[in-house]
Amino acid sequence: MNVLSRRSLIVGGSMLVASPALAAVPTPRQTEGPFYPLDWSGDADNDLVLVRGEAARALGQVVHVTGQVLDARGNPVSDAVVEIWQCDAKGRYRHPADVPLLGAARDTGFQGRGRTAVAADGSYRFRTIRPVAYGGRAPHIHFRVARAGREVLTTQLYVAGDAANERDGLYRREANRAALTAAFLPANGIEPGALVAGFDIRLA
Repeated sequence: MNVLSRRSLIVGGSMLVASPALAAVPTPRQTEGPFYPLDWSGDADNDLVLVRGEAARALGQVVHVTGQVLDARGNPVSDAVVEIWQCDAKGRYRHPADVPLLGAARDTGFQGRGRTAVAADGSYRFRTIRPVAYGGRAPHIHFRVARAGREVLTTQLYVAGDAANERDGLYRREANRAALTAAFLPANGIEPGALVAGFDIRLA
């Protein structure tokens, strides 16, 4: 049982539901980027806000990202593993190649990457922070889906309405932006001050 299940987190009515038009479209592939996590040892569960052994929790606004992994026919995929990774609230990735700028030391209270197996109905959930912009990139969360240990999709999730979206070259070149974009809404009844975003992943 994953961490958020043990904490009895209930998404309920706040979860976003993809429209029927979007449901038939495979989730577009996007680049893995240069900072795919090299170290999955230690704390790498589906709660990125709390790190075992760290007194402080992550900087930034908490967001609960939830959804389902579906096959090409729209049926739930029950044997997938979902990974996410993103920069912290300071714009730093948990990766040795992300060299810190002056005054931008990595937030050690942020886990930086997480991994979880989907439930029998294909559902997954992560507790993380609202992504932030850095360099020329709009706020985004990287996703990777694997089955039987093999990567089947790598993509990115963007924040609907964020001002940086139109300045992001990768986002602007994507023909099906709607399938990669979610509204980040108040997580009423889930966690005070937090947000919730729904992101269903449809495999080709």
